[in-house]
Amino acid sequence: MGRNPRRDLLAGLTVAIVALPLALGFGVSSGLGAEAGLATAVVAGALAAVFGGSNLQVSGPTGAMTVVLVPIVTQYGPGGVLTVGLLAGLMLVALALARAGRYMQYVPAPVVEGFTLGIACVIGLQQVPNALGVAKPEGDKVLVVTWRAVEAFVKAPNWTAVALAGAVAAVMLLGARWRPTVPFSILAVIGATVVAQVCHLDAARPIGDLPAGLPAPSLSFLDFGALGSLLAPAVAVAALAALESLLSASVADGMTVGQKHDPDKELFGQGVANLAAPLFGGVPATGAIARTAVNVRTGASSRLAALVHAAILAAIVFTAAPLVSRIPLAALAGVLIATAIRMVEVGSLRAMARATRSDALVLVLTAVATVALDLVYAVVIGLLVAGTLALRAVAKQARLDEVPLKTDLPGDHSAEEHALPAEHIVAYRIDGPLFFAAAHRFLLELSEVADVRVVILRMSRVTTMDATGALVLKDAVTKLNRRGITVLASGIRSGQRRVLDSVGALGLLRAATGDDYATTPEAIAAARAHLHGAGVLPIPAQSSEPAPTSVITEESPR
Repeated sequence: MGRNPRRDLLAGLTVAIVALPLALGFGVSSGLGAEAGLATAVVAGALAAVFGGSNLQVSGPTGAMTVVLVPIVTQYGPGGVLTVGLLAGLMLVALALARAGRYMQYVPAPVVEGFTLGIACVIGLQQVPNALGVAKPEGDKVLVVTWRAVEAFVKAPNWTAVALAGAVAAVMLLGARWRPTVPFSILAVIGATVVAQVCHLDAARPIGDLPAGLPAPSLSFLDFGALGSLLAPAVAVAALAALESLLSASVADGMTVGQKHDPDKELFGQGVANLAAPLFGGVPATGAIARTAVNVRTGASSRLAALVHAAILAAIVFTAAPLVSRIPLAALAGVLIATAIRMVEVGSLRAMARATRSDALVLVLTAVATVALDLVYAVVIGLLVAGTLALRAVAKQARLDEVPLKTDLPGDHSAEEHALPAEHIVAYRIDGPLFFAAAHRFLLELSEVADVRVVILRMSRVTTMDATGALVLKDAVTKLNRRGITVLASGIRSGQRRVLDSVGALGLLRAATGDDYATTPEAIAAARAHLHGAGVLPIPAQSSEPAPTSVITEESPR
């Protein structure tokens, strides 16, 4: 994508118009006020654009971050939130230096979809008090606060606030279907503000006074004595900032051709942004998926668009603060409710739910945990459940199959079958991973081998092996040895050999003949020699015929 400054300027203007009501709304929702949201959009938006790893990412306050900040404000106050943002910035820089950005690719899609769905629900629920025109009830659990707000509304209905919030949300949703490129959010907010002022709607509470400019940078909020108690919330904020920012950057890559973000540099940029934003009274920031999508759709091609967006918001802060302060809270609630609804991709959710039962389970659990607990717990729960189900699926791929001996013997099979009757030797092929998730089942299957004298384990198709798998194999061999059954192995790979040797399993596999074997024919020949030596089979008569030259290897078709 070539650079086009004019399109970048237009994209930046468009994003700023979309971002203004969102920045105000998320600032109010966080508990620090609209000015905190604007400061974050300006400071963090500019720094993340300069130092981040994506050319198209737009950063600022987001609904997901607001969800995490509300309980922090309740427990620690505004100063605690600013301190948490500063600590989270340090953690993000550390993650960038540790090159942790690449691990984002291991987050399963159902976790991301469930996470997004849960965030959308929480953002919508958070707006209920302002949309109903009631004071925000006490509490840090969104479901409890929502219920109390509904109870307060029933006692003293405020239909003016409901009408404003509903009208703004309706204009945004219907307008987006009619003309997707038109920023209906700002038009709806302007319309609601004009109506509230002209009609003197006292029930429509405004945002309140805003400072005409950014405050001077300060660390006065920092309380060193509280740093220990704020580490856990800071970890949650940093984890969320990393997750949402890298997800947003990935979305931007998918919407363009030729653009690819640097995940570690993106983490560094977000870290710098979150180090600076608290100094100006701003809340923690992340990459914003909605604003980034608008940026891409309006033709942005470089970081200039995100910088222009921050500059325009700064100009609004310095020149139009008195006008912005008159915006009704109910109108901002309508903007965020519409934003939450638009976050839900019904088609993606339906496709994910229909994919597999495991995917549907992970999606639902992550979404429910996001609403009922918090976002970090939700992601951890989603990852744990997804990982467990994935291990279960991989473990099912491990198989222990008996292989007919005649397909492995060189030379005249009919003659060898008489020399090696089936009750003396049996060969098993191990397919797939031999690790902790599949080890117990493997032990049971191998330990139930019928009465034979020699078991040959063909291991060339073992894809991976860990210490648990090696220990289980050792236990199985030990049990077979106690029953008088010799166990030989063929096709052990070098990496697996080290694991087996570390737990003492390799020595057991070599105990009878002093070696393990590269191919199954070699193992069969050693088994024959062992049985001859034990007197189980008669020593074959010497033949004057030349030995056969054909050898079937491990890769021979079965």
